[in-house]
Amino acid sequence: MGSVVPLKKSANSAYLELKTLLSKKLEKVEGLIQSKLKSEVNLIEKMSDHHLKSGGKRLRALLTLGSARLTGYKEDNRDINLAACVELIHSATLLHDDVIDESELRRGVKTTNSIWGNQSSILVGDYLLSRCFEMMVTDGDLEVLKLLSSTSAKIAQGEVLQLQHKGEADLLEETYIDIINLKTASLFSASTKTGACLSGSNEKEKKALESYGRNLGLAFQIADDALDYYAKEKLFGKEIGKDFFEGKVTLPLITVFQKGNNQEKSFLNEIMRQEKRTENEFNETLSLIKKYKAVETTFKKAEFFVNFSYDALAIFPDSENKRILQNLTSFSLNRTF
Repeated sequence: MGSVVPLKKSANSAYLELKTLLSKKLEKVEGLIQSKLKSEVNLIEKMSDHHLKSGGKRLRALLTLGSARLTGYKEDNRDINLAACVELIHSATLLHDDVIDESELRRGVKTTNSIWGNQSSILVGDYLLSRCFEMMVTDGDLEVLKLLSSTSAKIAQGEVLQLQHKGEADLLEETYIDIINLKTASLFSASTKTGACLSGSNEKEKKALESYGRNLGLAFQIADDALDYYAKEKLFGKEIGKDFFEGKVTLPLITVFQKGNNQEKSFLNEIMRQEKRTENEFNETLSLIKKYKAVETTFKKAEFFVNFSYDALAIFPDSENKRILQNLTSFSLNRTF
């Protein structure tokens, strides 16, 4: 298996190259999303508009469009419709996440729940999912409907599993992988497999793209969790220490617990069980993160999944589309936005 450790500049270029290649289709996706969020209830439109304009890379939509293109999809509209669907699922889960996490900022912008309250945010998230399912029914492909429906269920299961293990400093790495597989990687893999379904690809190609998306999603989330303890990086709109203060145990903390002595394990157990954690406790945890090189270890694990993702596309003939999607795997590790 080849190693994929590119420079940050090339990592960003891979994403921008894909975005440029699919720019016309992505514009149509954005337009379709906006049209589907029209509502006679003014607050729904206002809240969904605020949430969608708070930023985002539209990576899942690009994966759907890019996978469809890789597998030879030639029509104009179904890929746009289903790329919009995966983005609506993602947006709905973010609205629900912000309520569960009591988040006040997302990408540096005030969250909808911090402005309009939790109840409205949950209901608007449900509204986005409802609109998404209307679009899937209109598309009429039962395979895609089953895929995206089951993915929505997996994301919810991931949220519940994470809540179930909240504050467990001794969380097993296997359980952590299960959580992010459900919460994040499932929608990545659904996005890429949907592209293959659009083209009527054979099972081998569908499985290859599903593997590509799943491993890309795992790498993306693991790297994101590392950034929570990587104080130099404030370019992401990600609040440093956010996971820690919310009591989420991710791979950097798991690594420290695995390598730490009894006193350090006891410290982590105690603070993660608390309802709230202090700035001093975060700084002490950061010292342990640095002592055991937990961020570096976490990125190594992410790189492991990046390599699997890259190699999953080996079955496809060499092409510009394949090159761009393979290069995109580096973006999850080395992005600067």
